[in-house]
Amino acid sequence: MSASATASGGSNTADRHKRIYFVDVTNRDGVQTSRLGLAKLEKTLINMLLDEMGIWQSELGFPTTRHEVNYLQGNLELVELGAISHTRLSGWVRAISKDVELARRMVPDLKFINISISTSDQMINGKWNGKYTFDDVVAMMTDALDAALELGFESVGVNAEDASRTSDDHLIEFARAAKEHGAARLRYCDTLGYNDPFTVYDRIKLLAEETGIDIELHFHDDLGMSVGCSMAGAKGALDGGVNAYINTTINGMGERAGNADLVSTILAVKKSTLFDGEDVLDDAVNLMAAWKTAKYASYAFGVPIPVNQPGVGDNAFAHESGIHADGALKSRRNYELYDYEELGRGEPEIIETGRNITIGEYSGIKGFRNVYEKLEVEFQSEEEAREILELVRFANVSTQKPLVEDELLFIARYPEQARKILTLDPTQQC
Repeated sequence: MSASATASGGSNTADRHKRIYFVDVTNRDGVQTSRLGLAKLEKTLINMLLDEMGIWQSELGFPTTRHEVNYLQGNLELVELGAISHTRLSGWVRAISKDVELARRMVPDLKFINISISTSDQMINGKWNGKYTFDDVVAMMTDALDAALELGFESVGVNAEDASRTSDDHLIEFARAAKEHGAARLRYCDTLGYNDPFTVYDRIKLLAEETGIDIELHFHDDLGMSVGCSMAGAKGALDGGVNAYINTTINGMGERAGNADLVSTILAVKKSTLFDGEDVLDDAVNLMAAWKTAKYASYAFGVPIPVNQPGVGDNAFAHESGIHADGALKSRRNYELYDYEELGRGEPEIIETGRNITIGEYSGIKGFRNVYEKLEVEFQSEEEAREILELVRFANVSTQKPLVEDELLFIARYPEQARKILTLDPTQQC
């Protein structure tokens, strides 16, 4: 079943083979990493790279946050133009009716959202100091869900924050209420990285069997088990008869110790023994774009990829000891589980060691033209060239880093959307 078959939010019909899809949350959860962040242009490039990777959905941001509005609208225009042709763009909203209404008002073209609320006793008591009960939480969620569907959102996922510390009975009740009110999926959030793979398999399988709702799996890495839990949770969902939607971030970026890493989790689904020989992965997933996606996110966040990162780390395919080097040279499969070419690796990287003209916030037209000529971009007029130069200057002000080739090409190809994405207006009214 292709991803397009679940474009309305997934199917639970018995005659369809259950699959694993990926929902990347780099642009929502990843950017909440303390002391780090992404410019709107960088978030846009990540959406486009996720699209190239065939990722089913990108949680692109917060439609109730004013400084996100132009970026969100600009990216939705890219969808209409076909620049993002596969990946669905979704927003994150608190499960409060007034926030859902605000999201619809601020970003009227947004089709997909997830609404989120805490469900554990710890958070109900610890965050709200007894102001609400669990029954109140369910009522707030269903009110917000009803409002979202009435306002025309095509597909709404419901998040159970701190689901891993919520009792089975409460979680099942919450999920059933969400399904009855039209939710497409339930997001099981292991907000503190508390779960282990053994426990989570049983919980997700039970939840799937008791509710029949497709399940999103959102794991943090506080105990280093986010990828393992994502795998076990996906297995539990499929064995329970529903589709699994694994939440990831590129390079595992995220709050505290981070989230499940996108490339590592895809590799685990494709290459580990858990699903060996089973056709469970979304057919659209394209690992050939993994290398450049991980490299770009590393550059944009300013965080180097760990040398031992699965698939994309510098040592992922490096061999030094005599036995390993000899074995790898005789046959890849002696010491390599998968090929580097599968991730789009292997091409030499050219580094300029002589004259190097870059474009920044103070660049002039001659240096600008020199750079774009190397990219084989021709402008129809001097006016067009100077218009793109101004946008590139603003982009550099935004990122505070030299613009990479893909960013420069994006601005030249989609100047109107680039202008909107780069525009921050503190005076904009809600």
